[in-house]
Parts: sequence; structure tokens; C-alpha cells
Amino acid sequence: MAKIKVVTDSSVQLTPEEIDKYDITVVPLTITIDGKTYTDGIDISREEFVKKMDASEELPKTSQPSIGIFEKVFKELTADGSQVGIFLARSLSGTIEAARQAADIIGKTKEVTLIDSELTDRAEAYQVLAAANDAQAGKSLEEIVNHVEDLKKKQKLQMMVVNLNNLIKGGRLGPLAGKIATLLNIRIELHMPGGNLDVAKKGRGKKFSKNFDKRVLKDIEEHKHDIKEVAISYVDTPEDMEVWANKIKEINPDIKVLTRVTSPIIATHAGSGAYAVFYTTEDF
Repeated sequence: MAKIKVVTDSSVQLTPEEIDKYDITVVPLTITIDGKTYTDGIDISREEFVKKMDASEELPKTSQPSIGIFEKVFKELTADGSQVGIFLARSLSGTIEAARQAADIIGKTKEVTLIDSELTDRAEAYQVLAAANDAQAGKSLEEIVNHVEDLKKKQKLQMMVVNLNNLIKGGRLGPLAGKIATLLNIRIELHMPGGNLDVAKKGRGKKFSKNFDKRVLKDIEEHKHDIKEVAISYVDTPEDMEVWANKIKEINPDIKVLTRVTSPIIATHAGSGAYAVFYTTEDF
């Protein structure tokens, strides 16, 4: 029986311990800031990137891994077995398409199974961990894919964007709309239903963010006996996120709480002050 290996991209929120435990291959994206290009997680840490991003007047540019990198990875991993690849949403990046082209070029489309997570960050990680856990348990490729697809239906991403500067710089908000939003201190809540990044709500100032926090905590309270982990990913507000994490632990001390800085890929688009929350009822 072919050995199944799990591959993902560096926008995923995995701990070093999880990567080692499950032998997960993480293919890095690249970031260019102030004229210098870095390989995500290789020659720049997430914390270092955020400092450079906050100090830069220009919006960093992110790039998907090259087809050549994927060719090399797939050749190595399929030498003795098949694999599963789970990547950030197609709507956010062309990463999964680059992976698909690479598999086709080297004639490994049958050996390489690619899954669009339709999400990113820790939500993507839950799919990766489910696949990796199943692979170690000796489950078949079909069982793994079915598990991931089922898990995908149960997930949701909730993000709070408090500073719209990066969205304006990136052209996702027009100049006039951006100027008005900035003057009014508009913040937005983003969701990703079906892999599409949508504005779920918008409001003004800290009160809007606090109401978002309250709604999330209420939902966690209502499902506190089912939730196994809550993950909070942030750009540059670690102290505030620790306060929020402690509130979750007060609801149910048995819930694992993972609080970590997000990837440069997400930070670039979300901007300073942004944060997101994810939770799962599965225990990895």
C-alpha cells in the first residue's frame, strides 16, 4: 500500500511540533517588501515580517511558490508513494493551480491529490491535521479525502480587520471609498463561505470589534462542551489576544487555546491590528 504524505503551503497555521509529529511538508510562499524578497518561514520569521510591514509605506507583494518548486517537491515525495496536498483557498492565491500544473508537467496527476481548503490559516490547518492523522492511522486515500471534505463543511473563518490601509493599498477598496472608510474609522468583519472572502458586517471603531468579540465568546460558551480547540491568529496585537484567550479558558479550561501570529500572506492583506478566530470539534 502506497504511503500517503501530506503537503500544504506556508499560509497554514501549524506549530513546529505538529509539522514534526506528522511529517508534514510545507511549501513556502515568497514576500517582497521594500525591494527585498524573502521566503516565508525560511529567511524571515512572521514577527520580523510584521515589523517590516508596519514600518513600510508600500504594500508588500506576496507570490505563490513557483511551479519548479512544486515539481521538485512532488518528485521527491512520490518516489515511494502517493500524497495529499491541501492548500489555501483558490480565491486568495494561485498556489493550488501552480501545484496542479507541476503535477501535470512531471506526469504525477494520479499520484498527487490536490484539495482546495477554501480557507487559510488555522482553518486550513485543521484539514491538514485531519489528513495527516488519518495517514498515520493507515487510512486509505479515499477515506482521507472524504474526511477532509466533511470537515470543510463544518468550518468557518471569522476575521476582524481594524485598519483598512492595506486593503486600500492593495486596490480592494477604491480611493474614495477608502478615504471615507478611514475618516469614519470603519472596521469590517470578514467570512469565507465556500472559499469566497466576503464582508459579513461593517461598523465604526472599537465598539464594533468588541461586539464581534462578544458574539464569538457567546458562540463558544454555547458549544463549550463540543469545542476541542479555539485558535486566535493575529497580525501585531499579542497582548490583546492573550486577554481574549484567557476569557476562552474561563469558559472551559479543557478547551485548547492556540494564539499565534498569522502568516505574512494573510498579514499583508489584513493589515495592522487584524485578527481571526477558528475552532474545531475534532481532537488532533
